[in-house]
Amino acid sequence: MAAEIVGKPHVVDGDTIEVAGRHIRIFGIDAPDLGQTCRANGAVWSCGKEAVYAMENLVGDKEVTCVGDKGRLGRCLVRKCYVGTHDVARVMIFRGWALAHRATTDEYVPEEDDARIHRRGLWRGEFTPPWVYRENLRLAEPACNP
Repeated sequence: MAAEIVGKPHVVDGDTIEVAGRHIRIFGIDAPDLGQTCRANGAVWSCGKEAVYAMENLVGDKEVTCVGDKGRLGRCLVRKCYVGTHDVARVMIFRGWALAHRATTDEYVPEEDDARIHRRGLWRGEFTPPWVYRENLRLAEPACNP
């Protein structure tokens, strides 16, 4: 079993943090890439940057605990991470700043449905799912590239 990784995080992007010198991709979510834009009320806005701000607001300078070996994505470890008892993925999806990564788990689908119904975060307008955005630009996972 993988050891816990604990420490103050540095936010890399909306679904990746660095803790104790290790890049960690948050298990079960996919957030807009840093340069990604979305549309709401006829205007273009930087939803990728907003996802980063949302992650920074959530984890801040609080201690984060990342557990469970969920594999690797390039140079990133994939882990479930918590701030206290709060599952970082669950909160980001519930607030609408990330999507459930259904290819890996359906655990967070109810939170995504709730965010969509209540038009929180990304759901307040139109957006391209992050995996489609990257595919269209032929991008890999930027924070997790070797």
